Amino acid sequence: MASNVLEEIKQKITKKLPDEVQLANIEFEGPEVVIYTKNPDIVADNGDLIRNLAKELRKRIIIRSDKSVLLPYEETIQKVEEIVPEDAEISNITFDEVTNEVVIEATKPGLVIGKYGVTSREIVRKTGWAPKILRSPPIRSEIIDRIRNTLMHNSKERKKILQTLGARIHQGGKYDNDWTRLTAMGGFKEVGRSCMLLQTPNSRVLLDCGVNVAGQDEKSSFPMLGVPEFSIQDLDAVVVSHAHLDHCGFIPYLYHYGYEGPVYCTSATRDLMTLLQLDYIDIAHRENNPLPFNVKHVQKMIKHTITLDYGVVTDISPDIKLTLHNAGHILGSAMCHFHIGDGAHNLLYTGDFKYERSRLLEPATTRFPRVESCIMESTYGGHEDVTPSRNNAEKELMKTIYKTLKRGGKVLVPVFAVGRAQELMIVLEEYMRHGMVDEVPIHLDGMIWEATAVHTARPEYLSKDLRDQIFHMGRNPFIAESFNKVQNNAERKQIVEGEPSIILSTSGMMTGGNSVEYFKWLCEDKNNSIIFVGYQSEGSLGRKIQKGHKEIPLEDETGKKRIYNVKMDVKTIEGFSGHSNRRQLMEFAKRLHPRPDKIITCHGDPYKTVDLASSIHRSYKVETKTPLILEATRLQ
Repeated sequence: MASNVLEEIKQKITKKLPDEVQLANIEFEGPEVVIYTKNPDIVADNGDLIRNLAKELRKRIIIRSDKSVLLPYEETIQKVEEIVPEDAEISNITFDEVTNEVVIEATKPGLVIGKYGVTSREIVRKTGWAPKILRSPPIRSEIIDRIRNTLMHNSKERKKILQTLGARIHQGGKYDNDWTRLTAMGGFKEVGRSCMLLQTPNSRVLLDCGVNVAGQDEKSSFPMLGVPEFSIQDLDAVVVSHAHLDHCGFIPYLYHYGYEGPVYCTSATRDLMTLLQLDYIDIAHRENNPLPFNVKHVQKMIKHTITLDYGVVTDISPDIKLTLHNAGHILGSAMCHFHIGDGAHNLLYTGDFKYERSRLLEPATTRFPRVESCIMESTYGGHEDVTPSRNNAEKELMKTIYKTLKRGGKVLVPVFAVGRAQELMIVLEEYMRHGMVDEVPIHLDGMIWEATAVHTARPEYLSKDLRDQIFHMGRNPFIAESFNKVQNNAERKQIVEGEPSIILSTSGMMTGGNSVEYFKWLCEDKNNSIIFVGYQSEGSLGRKIQKGHKEIPLEDETGKKRIYNVKMDVKTIEGFSGHSNRRQLMEFAKRLHPRPDKIITCHGDPYKTVDLASSIHRSYKVETKTPLILEATRLQ
């Protein structure tokens, strides 16, 4: 079936190509059709050609040089260095023999591309290699290097994976698209383990596959994959909205139990997802709480991951096209738009989103070509979820920090490594730079430093204001001198025994990690403060402290249980969350264009999920649903 489709595409492409093009091969690689030619000039000037072919075939088209016209490595490096201006500051050049790409890392990638792409086209003309241009970040990211090495060393295997996938995607649907259904497997009327199965007559796609980090056992921690309609072997694709563990933490499990298909997400999500999964495995190992997967399954996931930019329409199954849009929640977070059966149905899954501009990110997208059904988060969907403005939240934070430092205390902020940590870093750096709070060390513990490194490597996902600071003003707040990377336990003890300071540490809900250790050291001194700036799930240590529990039983350094008396100041500051508050959720539902026929609420406590759904129904006359886990909903 797929071979017939490929043959038809080959014939159409051959007819459209200019006579001078020396065609070497045409093949499927995942969702893309790749044309190999012996004319590097054609590759260099392929813009209009690709656009016209893609439009006619309704496929993603890539043109590459055939191996026979590629220059040797040494000659290529020499040519690249001759063509690219020195000001670009090239830091590394490597080669991918499978995709016939030369990977160029540079401090100023724009100079490698050149005005209107003139420099990168010249590289193709002179070497045959297609340049893949990457930014050299100011903070080296170990996780990004690890991912690149994994992909580079397994490029032949990855090509086979993509070819197999391409044959599946492009074979076309066997059945009419006369229904679409959604099965809730986690994250409905609860926060954590988000997971749902999208089914059509021709496809099975999993939307997120997360864990509940505050779960007490396997039943409450992991998605309920045992529903009759779910089979790992029949799964066509997994789509990940963003990198938080409650949305991606269980994906390696799928590869452990036989999944061989793709994961679709943004490049930033892939990087952060890998980081958080590896940390999750590491913590579980240290706490002697083994998980049903390990590091090799994360590596397998990396090899199968296909990254997409915002706004790019991509075939992910015989009858589903996916487009990712900015969600404003964390770096690379995406709203997932599914175009099903050539327009039979259009589904929007918001994932977690923020419908407000933050210092870190632009607000979530509200305009789409078509939307009949929408699955929408409701974390802060209750009537009482009215949070202060970001400006007021910042002032409240600084007031608490100022008072604590004034009395000689230390400030502990348990924080999520991704998103909230970087948001706070920007705020703290600005207030200190302007002299509005004393300049004290800001200690970054846990994964925060590495997550920040990923932020510096993916500036294209940051807010316009932040990009302007980095690119045009030459000021990167992430690398300010006040930030200190904490590397070991000896340093931690020095911090708690030393001068007043601010400590940002994971985990954000204090379900493990170094934030718990800092709490033990600091909690019995009334001069210190703990500030909660993110969601604390029911059952987490953070929620207990937040609620005002004064006696907390925890293991001490010797492993013995003892009662820690909470004498430090406990403060919760709303307004820094990456989630939309009640007003923003209602405004999003109002502004969503086109207005869907059906809105399904998820990712919230039972009361909040129902409250938001009923308010949307009353205000905007839209059908709403609040499914329970294991319930299936017909969308079309």
